[in-house]
Amino acid sequence: MHSGISRPRRAAAGLAALVTAVMFCAADAVARSYPFGPRTRTVNDLGNQYVPFHAHLWDLLHGRADGGLLVNWQSGYGSSFLPDLGTYLTSPFALLVAVFPRDEIDLAVYVITVLKVACAAAAMAWLLLTLRPGRWWAAGLLGASYALCGWTVAAAVYNLMWLDGLIALPLLCLAGEWILHQRRPLLGVLVVAGAWIANFYTAYMATLAAGLVLLLRLALSGLPSRRKAAVAGRAGLTAALGTGLAAPLVTVIYFGTQHASPGRFTEFKPVGAEDLPARLLPTTYSFGSPALFVGTTALLLALALPFHRAAPRRVRAGWTLLVAGVTLSMQWDPTHLLWHAFAAPQGSPYRQAFVVCALLVTAAWHTLSYGVPAPRALGAATGLLALIVAVAARSDLVRQVAWPVLLLATAGALSGLVLLGRVSGRGGWRPLGDRSRRLLGGPRRTVPVALAAVLLLGAQFGETVATSAVASRLRLAHLDDYAPWGDRQRRQAEAIAQADGWPGYRTDPGREQTVANDPMLVGGQGAQYYSSHTSDVLFRTLTALGAGWTSGGRSPQSLDNAVTDAIFSVGARVHSPPDPHQSRYPEPAGRVTVSRQDVPPLVTVRPTAAPSPAFGPSPYRNQELLLGARVYTVPRLVVGAQTVTARCPAGSEAYLWAPHFSGTAQLTGAPGPAARFRSDASKRAAMQPLGTVPPSGRLTIALSAHRPGRIPVGAVGCLDTGRLGTVVQRLKTTGATKVTVSDGTIRAELPAGSKGIALVAAPRIAGWRCATGHSAAVPAGNYHGLISVPLDGTSNAFTCTFRPPGLRLGMTVGGVAFASILLLGVVGVVRRRRPRRPSVRPASRGDLAKIA
Repeated sequence: MHSGISRPRRAAAGLAALVTAVMFCAADAVARSYPFGPRTRTVNDLGNQYVPFHAHLWDLLHGRADGGLLVNWQSGYGSSFLPDLGTYLTSPFALLVAVFPRDEIDLAVYVITVLKVACAAAAMAWLLLTLRPGRWWAAGLLGASYALCGWTVAAAVYNLMWLDGLIALPLLCLAGEWILHQRRPLLGVLVVAGAWIANFYTAYMATLAAGLVLLLRLALSGLPSRRKAAVAGRAGLTAALGTGLAAPLVTVIYFGTQHASPGRFTEFKPVGAEDLPARLLPTTYSFGSPALFVGTTALLLALALPFHRAAPRRVRAGWTLLVAGVTLSMQWDPTHLLWHAFAAPQGSPYRQAFVVCALLVTAAWHTLSYGVPAPRALGAATGLLALIVAVAARSDLVRQVAWPVLLLATAGALSGLVLLGRVSGRGGWRPLGDRSRRLLGGPRRTVPVALAAVLLLGAQFGETVATSAVASRLRLAHLDDYAPWGDRQRRQAEAIAQADGWPGYRTDPGREQTVANDPMLVGGQGAQYYSSHTSDVLFRTLTALGAGWTSGGRSPQSLDNAVTDAIFSVGARVHSPPDPHQSRYPEPAGRVTVSRQDVPPLVTVRPTAAPSPAFGPSPYRNQELLLGARVYTVPRLVVGAQTVTARCPAGSEAYLWAPHFSGTAQLTGAPGPAARFRSDASKRAAMQPLGTVPPSGRLTIALSAHRPGRIPVGAVGCLDTGRLGTVVQRLKTTGATKVTVSDGTIRAELPAGSKGIALVAAPRIAGWRCATGHSAAVPAGNYHGLISVPLDGTSNAFTCTFRPPGLRLGMTVGGVAFASILLLGVVGVVRRRRPRRPSVRPASRGDLAKIA
């Protein structure tokens, strides 16, 4: 019996996955998007974060990364990696990168994306047939409608870790069904744990949604209040144990966000009354509105539910109210924040839209599972759709291409539903006569049902492919985009590999970056780092030193400066021409080169541990504080409309610090291209080298502004390279004689009798503890944002170890959850083995029938 029940579910899941994968790839082929055409699909954070993180995971799995699970030594001069792992890479699908070549990382990410979307379709199809029996192929098509909803094709395909939430939602609803029917308690806990481990962010939203679905199912179940309370209690226990098992990752992620750069957040504003219904229609797209498209067939069926008399009145009212309530909750700020764990999203605001899409599809299935809606109900749904279209027509989001697509999809959906209703002959439909049956293939109704399925599939295929293709095209116009791995990245990676000397010195991928996480993508150890967990101490330290950043401070960039290279032990630096893929630049001439510099080791010694002045407004003086010597002349400036003039020692190296200037600057008489400065509300321009001060000592900087900006007081600094060389030699002489680095551990051997402080050229992020000699480890010191260790002359070695904040708490909670599961399992086994009192009356045949 069990096999007979699950066979339609397997068929529906397989059909849903197949249809979804075909439509997903067909849409990219129509859009001529990678890997089926010349257009890149690597936009926004997909290029800047997720592809590089998957590349770093590839390196970890193949033993080629600098660092391990605890510390990523390639990014941000040393960043905590476990929060990033839990946020971006703990999906089981991510491990598939290991089977692809390193230079096919973009293809690996694409395949993972397709597989995730297909699995979400299969999970939804399985859930629908669990909730209500019905036609397996219809469940498969609705599963595909869910997986390829507007949220998926417009927002989640380039935020691929969100797709784990798309899979988790139907699985969590399945766990709710098991709880309701007192089945598979351990599997339910594992489903919750797996969802939260794969991507806690969307799993949180999916858990809320699954809880609402279970509450509705309880309300419609007719169970007595005591049974309902028991089910709710089991659900709460399942959720608690599942999230408890995931706690070692979840707590680390939480504390990682607490120590992260605050970023820049925008205030929530609900979309207009015409834009919300517009996103229900095919081929609409925008970055800041909820993508609720689920296909015309699913939408018509969901709209028909309130009028479908074959369905029980409570079912009609319950599912309709749930869909409407959750949709409206997206438009009210308090409930909008609730869906996002009370943290305003940075970027696209409606990340919970997939929940509404799931509820729409589930409501559509409840309509269809009670029979095709009668002509009157289907007519009412069509009227509601017409009203939605009339309101949406006033929205700028509806483009001309939407009308023919909508018309054809509606015609196909209505034709398929009408034909299916005539075949079933229930709910007010007039059944097909004998003549019609003969024309359509005989009394078994196979041909008319197949024709209805083809019409529904055709309508869904056309509008879904069109919607996805339009979204792919419009994303390229709205968001930054990046080229997939090619000759540029290959040349950069080769140059870095040849120059690499870690941990003897760092090799920086360079100021002219390809993506914001170049060190993870092409190798090396640089300042560049873009993550939700970019530490505040890194952001503040690099900003004080004159570095630039984007994304409101969560993406610090490389700083091409001889002093900071000495501070952070950057002994090799890659110089690349501008990325030709960025359309704002002309095709550049030049090749990838590497410059080398004599720098101190990763660990240096400063003679005194006395507190020094805090960072001030001048990045040149701040650099000198960390270096421990004066090496700059900061002259008085004369700022004109298009020039800056000053006097500096002849032969010194001139730098310009203009964080709020956007344009180009060039030192008169200096060879090479002008330095580019880019700044706006979310970007800060980095300090740039301009060239050598002429023998006259008078320097003139020509400015060409792209937008209004300003040159601050003390913008020019002139570096005495000879003095810097002397300081570097002193730091090398007194610095560490040997440094070893392995994942979360730094060991350094120092000259005998070293006193003062040992300074590690790495940000003092939360979690570092250090010990000298045989003493106990204590929290590391903070010397202007860097790791410091006090020295008293009695020990010539120290060890620093890193443990992410929250890991101990998470392990404790996880251990308690695991022990609780074992205890509950033992109690369950004992109860099942306890002998039961024999029944006074033998079971009758009628009783057995009730049990079956």
